[in-house]
Amino acid sequence: MTFYLAALLLGVIAGLRAVTPVAAVSWAAALGILKLAGTPLAFLGAAVTPWIVSAIAVGELVNDKLPNTPSRKVPVQFGGRIVSGGLAGATVGLSAGALLPGLVLGAVGAVLGTLGGAWARGRLAGALGRDLPAALAEDLAAVGGAALVVACLL
Repeated sequence: MTFYLAALLLGVIAGLRAVTPVAAVSWAAALGILKLAGTPLAFLGAAVTPWIVSAIAVGELVNDKLPNTPSRKVPVQFGGRIVSGGLAGATVGLSAGALLPGLVLGAVGAVLGTLGGAWARGRLAGALGRDLPAALAEDLAAVGGAALVVACLL
């Protein structure tokens, strides 16, 4: 998988769950899949970073199911997803020697994932008559997708 596609897909995943792609690239860096030593993003590969980011990602999975969680399309949530997608894309891009293209593709993917994910979840929830099954399907798509993208970088 080219880093271009990986950066875009991780951005799309950030549109579904903001922290999941950052956790995925952090694990990839810690495991040596992404080469970040000596770069500004080397901290993502530190021994403790994937554990911390993964704990935050799990918290996000739980928080998403709470009744007072705001829409992913409100400015703060939307902006956070763009930043997260950009960071994940930049990490993949930097490992391939192309920071800026990775950052841009990750951010663009986050916009697509945020809008497309909201639409898809709404449609699925409507078809199922409840939001929880749709939210769990979205969780599975985000976590599984992030793991698959990182596995394809091997």
